Amino acid sequence: MTDFDSLSHEEQLPILLDLANRALGHYALPSGSAAKMLNLSENATYRVDVPDGRRFALRVHRAGYHSRQAIASELAWEVDLRQTGVVTTPNPIKGKDGEIIQDVTHPRMREPRHVVLFDWETGAEPGIGEDLSEPFEVLGEITARMHVHARQWKRPSWFTRLTWDFDTALGDDKPHWGRWRDGAGMDREKEELFQRTVDLIGRRLRAYGKGNDRFGLIHCDLRLANLLIDRKAVKVIDFDDCGFGWYMYDAATPVSFYEHEPQVPDLIESWKKGYRKVLALPKEDEAEIPTFIMLRRILLVAWIASHIEAEFPKSLGAGFTDQSLPLCEDYLRRFS
Repeated sequence: MTDFDSLSHEEQLPILLDLANRALGHYALPSGSAAKMLNLSENATYRVDVPDGRRFALRVHRAGYHSRQAIASELAWEVDLRQTGVVTTPNPIKGKDGEIIQDVTHPRMREPRHVVLFDWETGAEPGIGEDLSEPFEVLGEITARMHVHARQWKRPSWFTRLTWDFDTALGDDKPHWGRWRDGAGMDREKEELFQRTVDLIGRRLRAYGKGNDRFGLIHCDLRLANLLIDRKAVKVIDFDDCGFGWYMYDAATPVSFYEHEPQVPDLIESWKKGYRKVLALPKEDEAEIPTFIMLRRILLVAWIASHIEAEFPKSLGAGFTDQSLPLCEDYLRRFS
């Protein structure tokens, strides 16, 4: 049977878990190793517990989102970041065949899924209710080091990743995460406000431009769920959305889903303080950070709509769209 795509979200979960456990046979892991789901977003991520006490993280890639070459490109960058001491990133593990990317089949799926196993990284995901001023300052410094690395790194000739610009984020022609117009709870009045905001974002970014000093290889998704705080260290995980975009977009993603929280301006100031320890932050770049925060917020409205069957997007739903309206109004008031 190959009916996976026609099943409900709840019916797909046990099949994904079965595939994850089948994938373990591709690695030199002892009998009795087992996978347990941690997160389902673009991909399904599992914690793998081994009888001898070791742990690993297993990522089952979503079908049709990234090619094998694109996944290899992501891994090449994060491995180099780790090996050159820029930042601690996940360490991928080779399978029995010597390949990092494994293709795993399941009788309920039409095509194999790409799978990657990583060493387990210690640390805890930070929460928005914590005092995050110091971690955000450290993150700003790390982000700047990543930007320096991206500008200097000689990418493999086969390197390929998505481009995240205005059209692929908020445009109407096949945006990567779906259309913001399809946002949960969207109606004509809300759509009109969003449209004015999107139009302003587009005008400002066209004026800002895509020069090499402003646009390049970035992580694209430095939200709290993709950070691990390990004592004083901030580790960066999940490079699945890394690609080519504006460097200052990486200033916006750490406050993803929390853009409306009152502590956000102070967190951004902490991030900028850390960034300036490594790189200068021109006034033109600093001035556009609110634009990237607004772009990211509307992009997340689209993402929620295109992933509404999953637990986390469903829990946000129309409320997230409604919470975005004052942000739109404030952005228009400040920058129109």
